[in-house]
Amino acid sequence: MRVIISAIIVAYIGVVSLVAQDTRTVKKLASKRSSDTKKIKEPKTMKVSGEFEVELTPLETYAKGENGMVLGRMSIDKTFTGGLTGTSKGEMLTAMTSVKGSAGYTAIEQFTGSLSGKKGSFVLQHFATMQGTENFMRLQVVPDSGTGELEGLSGKMIIRIGDGKHFYDFGYEF
Repeated sequence: MRVIISAIIVAYIGVVSLVAQDTRTVKKLASKRSSDTKKIKEPKTMKVSGEFEVELTPLETYAKGENGMVLGRMSIDKTFTGGLTGTSKGEMLTAMTSVKGSAGYTAIEQFTGSLSGKKGSFVLQHFATMQGTENFMRLQVVPDSGTGELEGLSGKMIIRIGDGKHFYDFGYEF
C-alpha cells in the first residue's frame, strides 16, 4: 500500500512540476510576445491623389434584363496620372432599374504602372449603388493581388467627378 501511495505522490509531484515548468514557459513566452509586440510598428497609411481618364465600351452581355431592368457589361480602359501613373483594364457589370437614378455596378480592373515610384500591378474591385441623390461606392485592392514592388499592397480608393473630369484619392499601405 505504501508503495502505491508513494508512486501516486511521485506521479503527482511530477505532474505538478511539469505544470509549473509549463507555466514558467508560458509566462516567458507571454513576456517575450509582449516585448515583441512593442517592436511591431503599426502600418502607416499613405495617400496619393491624381486624375484619370476613362473609356467605357459596351460589351455583349450574357444575362438580359427583365421586368424593366437593364443589365449591361462594359470594358474599362483608364489612364492614371499623379501618385498613380499607368493604365488599367477591366470589366464592369451594371444594373439600371425602371426608377430614374437607381442603379448599381460592380467591376474589376487591373492597374499596371507605378505607385509613388514603386512599379508593379494590382487589382481593384468596385461595388457601387445609386438611389436618387444617395450614392455608395467602394473600391478596394483585392488581397494578395500586388505584384513587383507593389507586392503586399492593400488600400481603398475614392473617385470624385467634377467639371467633367475624374479624380482619385488612394489610401494604401504595405
